[in-house]
Amino acid sequence: MDTRVILVRHCEAEGNFKRLFQGSTDAPVSEKGRVQLELLSVRCRNMPIDKIYASPLRRARETAEAINRYHHLSIEVRDGLREIDGGQMENQPFEQFPVLYPEQAEHWNRQPWLFCPPGGESMRHVYDRIWKTVLELVQENVGKTICAASHGCAIRNFLCRASGRPIERLNEMDWCDNTGMSIVDFDEQLRPHIVVMNDASHLTGESSTFATQDWWKPENRGSDVFR
Repeated sequence: MDTRVILVRHCEAEGNFKRLFQGSTDAPVSEKGRVQLELLSVRCRNMPIDKIYASPLRRARETAEAINRYHHLSIEVRDGLREIDGGQMENQPFEQFPVLYPEQAEHWNRQPWLFCPPGGESMRHVYDRIWKTVLELVQENVGKTICAASHGCAIRNFLCRASGRPIERLNEMDWCDNTGMSIVDFDEQLRPHIVVMNDASHLTGESSTFATQDWWKPENRGSDVFR
């Protein structure tokens, strides 16, 4: 019997539209983020969900609450679902990274598996941490459908591993728009099968964060584009 995991990236928060490294910064949800939550709640209304989890950061918790609007389940916070800790780079503009942190800026865009912000969490740790966390949730909910509100970098690492790729191939993975959804089924041997990846079809052009940004586009991986 398969166990289904629905991973949802949090709604737009202040750091997303200002292009700040918000990582573990508990930034408030933006006005556009509120619109995204409304659209997400409607999308999730008739989806079968048995349990909802969230990162402790409020942008993820509020996303979990929107998912839960028509389900009325308990929401459990799991620290392992949180975003990468940016250390000294926290809450600073991405566009300044090539000047302030040239080596880490190079790693972030070109070799993300080497990214390790001073005083923060390495990308390799995120790759292992998010995988371990999701497997724990699967083992606690065998045969059920669970939904977890998490973060862009964390989800990208999870999908990399779920697709059978080592972290050194992380740049092959697409980024996910805010409130985008991925679905992964795990069999009884905990082998993953990706059903849906980074689907944000519930968003309109006006409600999409990515519609106004370029950094996430595949052609800009391995470049100095941070806008």
